[in-house]
Amino acid sequence: MESENLLWRLLRRVNAVPRGLMNAGWLAEARLRGLVLGDRLILNGRPCLYRHPGSRIVLADDVCLNSSLRSNPLGCSQPVVLRTLRPGAEIRLGRGVGLSGNSVCAALRIHIGEGTFVGAGAMIVDNDFHAPIGEWSWGEAAPDNPKPVTIGRGVFIGARAIILKGVTIGDRVVVGAGAVVTKDVAAHHRVVGSPARVVPLTKP
Repeated sequence: MESENLLWRLLRRVNAVPRGLMNAGWLAEARLRGLVLGDRLILNGRPCLYRHPGSRIVLADDVCLNSSLRSNPLGCSQPVVLRTLRPGAEIRLGRGVGLSGNSVCAALRIHIGEGTFVGAGAMIVDNDFHAPIGEWSWGEAAPDNPKPVTIGRGVFIGARAIILKGVTIGDRVVVGAGAVVTKDVAAHHRVVGSPARVVPLTKP
């Protein structure tokens, strides 16, 4: 048993070297794309990053983006997507934010507060994307209908949840898995379901 544990420790150390090199490469790519990066960022797998000219994507210290299959207990079926859709838009991730296979798309502004974790496959958007044009056509993404999304500190957003435009979520909120949040949520509450409804947040 001791030799088996020793082998696993050795394998983890060996694997840490290429992981560290890949992390450095993906961080360099993020800087080339014009992202503003804090210190001690961890990129587990290559995220999908797109910063529209004239927009901002800001990642504070200790942010972790999980984009590889094995980087989250539930697995990540896609990489983290951070995308601004037009000039003046902003995505800002506070210190210690953790994302796992999430899509965050801003035509105006999405701010996620310090220490917030977003579960596997959740989506956060501040616009309706395509609007109908004429009888059967659809317009370009992000027409003039975005509303900012603000998520507070220490929030937990469950897997596959969806946060829609114009929503403000207070500090220490718990959003249940699969919830569709269309309205503001006050601090220290829990929301579940589709559309999401507030339920009592029991104390530990």
